[in-house]
Amino acid sequence: MRADARRNHERLVREARAAFAEQGTDASLEEIARRAGLGIGTLYRHFPTRADLLNAVFQEAVTALLRRSRELAEAEAPCGALVEWLRMLITHASEYRGLAHALMSASYDRGSALARCSEPLRTAGEVLLARAQEAGQVRADVSIGDLMQLTKAIALAAEQCPEDAELADRLLTLTLRGLKA
Repeated sequence: MRADARRNHERLVREARAAFAEQGTDASLEEIARRAGLGIGTLYRHFPTRADLLNAVFQEAVTALLRRSRELAEAEAPCGALVEWLRMLITHASEYRGLAHALMSASYDRGSALARCSEPLRTAGEVLLARAQEAGQVRADVSIGDLMQLTKAIALAAEQCPEDAELADRLLTLTLRGLKA
């Protein structure tokens, strides 16, 4: 990427991150381009779809989740490691209003940019889940796909009740009681 194109890309991602934080993931793409001092055509050249822009904004968080999953894969308590990672997924999905819904929708569209973003997370989660199952701490019929959908659903439910800061953790705790072997 040329230097000017790279700067435009970085400005768009920075402004999108700010707009998503303020207004949620449905923030106006035109407004994001304007805040970056660019035209909407430039935004679409860099990010053909909203999902592509969301993917770019969340790469840093995804990288952190993947790094932490590798650390947790070595943890002495496999079930505790899985639970910590699931909490991190919920926190990520709750980071911006509308993100949990976008992630849930992307689960059914394997070709979307957000689905490409979630595939490495799915693989990382499979490792943690397999360790917990091998240790006899999680039922064998639990799948990582179900767990990831559950984390998104918990984040979505918590988004609907922003005044209850503990709701997501209570829902996860309630869910986990059903996962124990």
